[in-house]
Amino acid sequence: MGEAGIIVPLAVISVVIPAFNEQARLPATLEAVLAHLEQGDWSGFEILVVDDGSTDATRAIAEGFATRHPRVRVLANPGNRGKGFSVRHGMLRAEGDWVLFTDADLSAPIAELDKLMRAVEEHRADVAIGSRALDRSLIGVHQSWFREQAGRIFNLMVRLLVGLPFWDTQCGFKVFSAHAAREVFRRVRLEGFGFDVEALFLARKLGFRVVEVPVRWNHVEGTKVRLWRDSVRMFLDLLRVRLNQLRGLYR
Repeated sequence: MGEAGIIVPLAVISVVIPAFNEQARLPATLEAVLAHLEQGDWSGFEILVVDDGSTDATRAIAEGFATRHPRVRVLANPGNRGKGFSVRHGMLRAEGDWVLFTDADLSAPIAELDKLMRAVEEHRADVAIGSRALDRSLIGVHQSWFREQAGRIFNLMVRLLVGLPFWDTQCGFKVFSAHAAREVFRRVRLEGFGFDVEALFLARKLGFRVVEVPVRWNHVEGTKVRLWRDSVRMFLDLLRVRLNQLRGLYR
C-alpha cells in the first residue's frame, strides 16, 4: 500500500500542532512556524492547531492568529481527549501533500522539517520520524536522568513487544505523506501518548517506508507527560497494540 517516491519540491505542507493549555508557548510557536514556512520552497502551507479542551486562552490565541493569517486553522476536540486523539484529528483534516505533527513547545525546532524532507527524498520514504537517540550530541538541553532512562527502557519494550526497529518512537516530530497519513491515522485507536508506537506499527504493517532521522532537540519545561503515571499507561498501550493486531482491528 506504500506510495514512496512522491516528489517533495513544490508540494503543499500541513503542520499539525496539538495544544492543551499552551497559552504561554503557542504565540511564539506559531510565529516561528509561520516564518519558517513562508521562507521555504513550498507551493503552499497550512497550520492546524488542535485544541484539546484547553481551560486557558489557548483556543482564543489560536483563533486570533487564524483571523490574521488565513493559512492557520483551529480545530477543537470534544473536550480533553489526549495527544493521540488530537494528532489523529489534525492528520485526518490536513489538506497538504505532506503532513508534519510537532509539539507545541517546538522542542525539535521547526527548521528540522527540512532535514526530514531531505530524508524522504533520499530514501524515497513515505514517513520520516525525528529521533533524539541516533545522535545525542544534537540534544541541547537534556531531560532529567530519570526521564532519559525511562525512555531507554520504553524503547527496549517497544522493540520486544511490538517489533519496531526504531531507536526513538516518542519524539513529537514526524512527517507523513498525505496518503500514509490517511491510511495510518484512520486506523489509530490509542488516544494517549502511546499513539506514536501504534502509528509506526501501522505504517510498517501497511507497507509504508519509514526512515528515522536525527534531529536537534531541547527539553522544554512544562511537559504534559507525568513520568510514573504515563509510563505505566504507555506500557499498557504496547500491549493494546499487540491485542488489537491479534483481534484483527487494524484491517
